[in-house]
Amino acid sequence: MAVAGRGRIIVWEGASLWVLEAAEEVAQTDFHSHHAIQVTLALAGDFELRAAGERLTGPAVAVAADASHIFRATGLAAFLFVEPESGAGQALAASSLGGKALGALFEPALRPLLDGLAARFWANADDSEMIRTGQEILAALTGSAAAVATNRRVQAMIAYASDNLGNPISLPAAAGAACLSPSRARHLFVEQTGLPFRTFVLWLRIKRAVEIFAAGASLTEAAHEAGFADSAHFSRTFRRNFGLPAAALRVNSRFVRAAPSEPALGRLLRDGD
Repeated sequence: MAVAGRGRIIVWEGASLWVLEAAEEVAQTDFHSHHAIQVTLALAGDFELRAAGERLTGPAVAVAADASHIFRATGLAAFLFVEPESGAGQALAASSLGGKALGALFEPALRPLLDGLAARFWANADDSEMIRTGQEILAALTGSAAAVATNRRVQAMIAYASDNLGNPISLPAAAGAACLSPSRARHLFVEQTGLPFRTFVLWLRIKRAVEIFAAGASLTEAAHEAGFADSAHFSRTFRRNFGLPAAALRVNSRFVRAAPSEPALGRLLRDGD
């Protein structure tokens, strides 16, 4: 019999931490991909990740940015979604992925940090404690690996997009903000980030919608403020990027504890939008 799961999502600059409890049965996503690097952590139970002929299990596995993959789990799992353009993201890609879709992460200092994260989750620790633990885990995984600074004009394009998510965003407008021609901006952005500007903007919209929803807004309000046409558009996009319906985020306004009457995560992973 399935039991109701609990979940929590916290977003900070350059990363977000998702802690989700699966039901007693195995929870599984569809194939999906997202722009963020995903660090998957087993806090209690097991998980398996599959991507293009690769298969890895816990306790810690990284998924490359934009890599299509399936996730299966039982118990309690955490996900650190890290912006590939951030220092931590570049360090993870260089040290743990090396061009592969999946990379096993092993660091002796990791186990006590995972135990601490689980304990803080069950104790309903405040956001600052959870963020600090997430940052400590990232530090343990990336060490002192050097990160290549993103080109300042690409940074200007990213800043323009971030500041205008509630409105239509065009490449020519972002290029103008960076003092570039549209053609030069298009090539430079792909060269620096590995994906088209339009795709990056879509990821920013998803991230913003999650942040707004976490602050207590409705799914419709979050969708509109992040620049989606409506909640259905956001739901379809979320499922394509995370392999589960946006309804899986439906816990309370602080993303802490799904109510007992809420569906279990395992059921949410199988249901539609």
